[in-house]
Amino acid sequence: MADLVALWEVSLSDGKHRIEFEHGTTSGKRVITVDGKEVLRKNWMFKLVGRETFNIGKVKGTINIDASGGFSYEYTLDVDGKSLKKFVEQRSKTARVWCTSVAGMDYRIVLEKDTMDVWCNGAVLDTAGEFVDDGTETHFNLPGSDHSAYIKAVSSGKRREGIIHVLFVNGIEVPESND
Repeated sequence: MADLVALWEVSLSDGKHRIEFEHGTTSGKRVITVDGKEVLRKNWMFKLVGRETFNIGKVKGTINIDASGGFSYEYTLDVDGKSLKKFVEQRSKTARVWCTSVAGMDYRIVLEKDTMDVWCNGAVLDTAGEFVDDGTETHFNLPGSDHSAYIKAVSSGKRREGIIHVLFVNGIEVPESND
């Protein structure tokens, strides 16, 4: 990987993905690796700038290669048609993430607020919704265990904050992750 010029980490519902980009600035060689697997290779290209599109899980990614003066280049990543920064901002509004360890097993639980899908370690879970006095609860079991969990949704009482989502595993609140 002598020509590694860029590295990004992207958090999606199915997990964190590591994107590496190699660019041979004399040969034009381009190699994209996602989670250690090569997904694109072009060994010889006369055009040193441009864009390469590939998949990050089920989402489209694009690496933009732009000249930034002389023989130097700038590399940017677009995810799902948006700049990485915009994608991360939007994602922070539409998803909640919790990371916890129960009985020696690590779990990464994601709530997609727009679809109300609950993901755990990269897979969508079967859930059961229930109305309670102060909001709703979405119940599920952690995969590979008999540990029960639920996400409680309650109104914040403030219009700008909206609905607050809290995860409970075995009745104990789990703090939200900065993932």
